[in-house]
Amino acid sequence: MKKSRTYVSFDWAMKKLLRQKVNFDVLEGFLSTLLCFEVKIQSILESESNPETNLDKNNKLDILCEDNYQRLIFIEVQYLRQIDFFHRILFGTSKLLTNYMDKGDRYEKLRKVYSINILYFDLGQGKDYIYHGCTDFKGVNDQDKLSLSKHQRNYFGYNDVYEIYPEYYILKVNNFNKLAKNNLDEWIYFLKNSELPSPYSAPGLKEAGEKLKYQKMSKAEQVQYDKYLESFAVSESEIKTARYEGREEGREEGREEGREEGRTQMILNAYKKGLPISIIADIADRSENEVKRIIVEHGFLSKL
Repeated sequence: MKKSRTYVSFDWAMKKLLRQKVNFDVLEGFLSTLLCFEVKIQSILESESNPETNLDKNNKLDILCEDNYQRLIFIEVQYLRQIDFFHRILFGTSKLLTNYMDKGDRYEKLRKVYSINILYFDLGQGKDYIYHGCTDFKGVNDQDKLSLSKHQRNYFGYNDVYEIYPEYYILKVNNFNKLAKNNLDEWIYFLKNSELPSPYSAPGLKEAGEKLKYQKMSKAEQVQYDKYLESFAVSESEIKTARYEGREEGREEGREEGREEGRTQMILNAYKKGLPISIIADIADRSENEVKRIIVEHGFLSKL
């Protein structure tokens, strides 16, 4: 994360500033630009993806919005690589669908969900920096697209089947290395650099420039922000150290047993430093159950 002294980072703004109604116009500008329709936020809802560790608090932040059409828009910022992140966003949208449906409601009452994921790591394989996923049904034999009937379009107010289902946006911010050529590029530039592009015209960026300035925060907020950046740098260093120690200890032995011993030691070191099991599993290229087994076998049962 770039340490900026002009504007606070977008994730910090999500945590402290954008949840305030007076600053909804910043989020509305970003969402309207990304989703290609005007978004007016009615409220910020309480999401249930509460962080489990101090590391999670530093490296993932989220905000759940409800717009004027009662659509749910879940925005998440994630810095640490997770091998099962695709599964995680699927689980998150599934929880939203069920959590915001009252018992006994008909299925047509399910809310429309947009899952927006701002990632500062390389997820999967792909060179682009903006990905959009939606659900379509294609004929196996005739390759035709399954559509809503005229009656369904009138009844549900949708034109296409995919509009019923959750939609996913993945913004691979670090892949953006271009000049901002359109409004969405301008927002991606801001997300990556915590600075405004020049020139810019995207909705919400003017408000972001006015409301997300570091110098406009109170001294107490500035101290909190500085500590946040420092703790993020420390946690990122711990992860890199754990990876390096695991590789080096494996290399020294030069044999499979040595590599496994080094990997085991790396798992234990990472666990002692408080890294989440999911992150350790990703670093060690092992399943979470295997990581837990190793930790238990080495006398850390009471800590799991």
